[in-house]
Amino acid sequence: MFEQLGLIGCGLMGGSFALALKKAGLVKRVVGYSKSPSTTERARQMGVIDVEAPSALLAVSGADLVLLAVPVSATETTFKAIRHLVGPDTLIMDVGSTKREVIDAARRVLRDQVGVFVPAHPITGKELAGVENADADLYTGRQVILTPIERTQTAQLNKAHAVWTALGCHVKQMTPEAHDAAYAAVSHLPHMIAFALMNAVTGQPQGEEFLSLAGPGFRDFTRIAASDPSIWRDILMSNREELIAQSRHFQRALHAFETAIAADNPDALESLIDRASTSRAHWRMSAIKPRS
Repeated sequence: MFEQLGLIGCGLMGGSFALALKKAGLVKRVVGYSKSPSTTERARQMGVIDVEAPSALLAVSGADLVLLAVPVSATETTFKAIRHLVGPDTLIMDVGSTKREVIDAARRVLRDQVGVFVPAHPITGKELAGVENADADLYTGRQVILTPIERTQTAQLNKAHAVWTALGCHVKQMTPEAHDAAYAAVSHLPHMIAFALMNAVTGQPQGEEFLSLAGPGFRDFTRIAASDPSIWRDILMSNREELIAQSRHFQRALHAFETAIAADNPDALESLIDRASTSRAHWRMSAIKPRS
């Protein structure tokens, strides 16, 4: 049981975490802060938080658990705002989709106190952002990746494992480098492709007509293109090196399809499709085990 959660960022991810803690009986009080006062007020009205804090620093005051649910680009500024009230027993976590940039910021700002920070990435979300879409069950049954560094305190890492497990999550541990490489491939690149495909279709003179003829396959494939632009701008930029590397892998794979079609080689084309079809048929989310 935590005495107080200091929640910085009362949107979908942060709000859902607070509701999940409350539902599980793991926290006595939630003090929240968001950059937008209207968001913080709405979070209080919804019962997501108990007390509105006028600053990130005051949200952390008295907290034994702190969650940073802010865009990756805002992480360093947030660390700077709260560092003076971070105690040796405080557990700080984030929910960012990239880890190396976040960890670099923690090292620069927290310095000797960086051991209380346990970087975390819950593999969940919704297309619709905002505290209005917060859900106490958002994390239930989902993976959470923890990426501790050499200075992460064992006690804090154990607490992080325990709290996410208590919320019904499957907790895995990876190095920050392995995490960012993996999620560039299976999350960040697919989002970029979905964004690019929508732009490619709508950028044509007949784009609207094409969309009017699209069916469930196009709908399902492009679902993630409706994601929050500012959040995904930050994610793609913060993992740009790994993302560009994965994009080049994809371009080579796409070129192989184009080459087979241009060469009027149906056997080569079927072989490429069969390889993808077989891989997809045998893939299950629970079967994918990140390397530590």
